[in-house]
Amino acid sequence: MHVTGTVPPPAPEPQETPAAPASDSTRHARRFGLPVATALVMGNIIGGGIFLLPASVAPFGTISLLAFGVLTVGAIALALVFGRLAARDPPPPSGRGDPHLASLAGGPYVYARGAFGDFAGFLAAWAYWITTWVSNAALAVAAVGYLDVLIPVNDHRWTACLAALVIQWLPALANFAGTRWVGAVQLVSTVLKFAPLLLVAVGGLFFFDADNLGPFNASGSGGIGAVSAAAAILLFSYLGVESAAVSAGEVKDPRRTVGRATVIGTAGAALVYLLGTLSVFGTVAHDRLVTSDAPFSDAVNAMFGGAWGGWAVALAALVSMTGCLNGWTLLSAQTPYAAARDGLFPAAFARKRRGVPTVGVGVTVVLASLLTVYNYTSGSAKVFEVLVLVTTFTATVPYLLATAAQIFHLVSGQGEKVDRARLVRDGVVAAVAAAFSLRLVAGAGYAAVYQGVLFLFAGVLVYAVMAARRRRAETSAAP
Repeated sequence: MHVTGTVPPPAPEPQETPAAPASDSTRHARRFGLPVATALVMGNIIGGGIFLLPASVAPFGTISLLAFGVLTVGAIALALVFGRLAARDPPPPSGRGDPHLASLAGGPYVYARGAFGDFAGFLAAWAYWITTWVSNAALAVAAVGYLDVLIPVNDHRWTACLAALVIQWLPALANFAGTRWVGAVQLVSTVLKFAPLLLVAVGGLFFFDADNLGPFNASGSGGIGAVSAAAAILLFSYLGVESAAVSAGEVKDPRRTVGRATVIGTAGAALVYLLGTLSVFGTVAHDRLVTSDAPFSDAVNAMFGGAWGGWAVALAALVSMTGCLNGWTLLSAQTPYAAARDGLFPAAFARKRRGVPTVGVGVTVVLASLLTVYNYTSGSAKVFEVLVLVTTFTATVPYLLATAAQIFHLVSGQGEKVDRARLVRDGVVAAVAAAFSLRLVAGAGYAAVYQGVLFLFAGVLVYAVMAARRRRAETSAAP
């Protein structure tokens, strides 16, 4: 949050550290292909929350599966919007390593700034940056709970705090090592996390017992009300759909790959969510599921017998959260990097080494670490929980601005020419994505929106200072 510097718009592309030879840069910085970009989307959408989702929606009954379907349509619509916006940008004039490719990084920031100017772009970048580093702290603290199943670390708060810091810094070190390591960790962790999830999601269908499902609508309210209530819980399960778009500067052939990776990753995550929840519903009795603290563990124990499901699922959750932190750490640096190149964030955020904006990674992990330490020293998780809830609102700000940018392009007729049928289709998709984004804002709750607006207003003051400094620099540079 300490934004103090700025650069004029025509600032040159920051160079790699002179001491590092070109071969070293090439060896450690590698652009993401479709598999890694897809893994980034899926890995960032699916963190540790999936391991509690079945129990969270069980009180509503199997009608909650309809809520999954409705939200999946909205999330895929948003994914399609990101794909269309990425394809709208002009392709880089040359291949790998071209400095112009960096202008594609930033996702919603780039789209908002291109359509509405610097102020909208800054709001998107500012809100997204807050979301990433607060969410990273929350992920690390939640991961400690799963680690405690394997190794008792919660017996003393300082031991738990140290464990949370280690969990944060390991993915950060992978980011400092370069995009090649980021991609490798993301791909491996995604495979490892999905292996046990798919075991339950697919294997559970062979142990499925319809008697375990319980009532279709267990909430006692009307059908629409039950779907809406279940959707409110599930809404934030799809945060992360923008991952490939934000990292477009590190993706091969971003015009094609970003859209494909975003849609495939979102659809894949939705399939795992849906099948996993359905399998748990069918293997764990409903009256037990509504009070379960570890639904996937209960499902594994019911499928194979024994009592080893707890540590197996805890291990899977740790791998899942570590991979999620690896991806979110990269995203936390990409948006400030893009904004810094345009003079809307401090110039230091535009420094890259081995394909990674190292200053952005460093600042993010330090802020997240400080918030983590504060969480353990305050003696109460209430303030921390409020901050985490705020991120559910701040994350939707760039979503809404990006969707508004797509609507702007469609209505104004800007961008590539399309036939009327495609224009209508894109308009319908944008409308669904806008409804999904607005529902995310509503689902955050009044308190989160109120607190989140305060965070945005703080950013407005920062923008005023930086805009004034940039104007002064431009004036002094004029003949």
